[in-house]
Amino acid sequence: MDAESPFNGHWPYYSESEIDAVTAVLRSGKVNYWTGQLCREFEQEFANFCNVRHAVALSNGTLALELAMRALDISSGDEVIVPCRTFIASASTVINCGAKPIFADVDSESQNITADTIKAV
Repeated sequence: MDAESPFNGHWPYYSESEIDAVTAVLRSGKVNYWTGQLCREFEQEFANFCNVRHAVALSNGTLALELAMRALDISSGDEVIVPCRTFIASASTVINCGAKPIFADVDSESQNITADTIKAV
């Protein structure tokens, strides 16, 4: 496999162009909303790419999951179906919102939950 392939056995995988882009931002010193426009520009470009009005850049996927739960008003008494084979944040963010994670099995080929594995719970 070539060096640019995301399937070279390493995780997380970052391409050289991604590393170069992050390096350029770090070297600029403009790493937040107070010191520059780079984050806002990225958010707008990403929103355009996704054909939506807004996008918000966050520091990690765990925070993104928790904010999504809060935006959906997930709270005490709610149950959220999560895959049984996943990163811990899939369940911990549910718990942080006061809800209960319900674990669904994953499909043996895709390793994702499916309508059938969700129906089983």
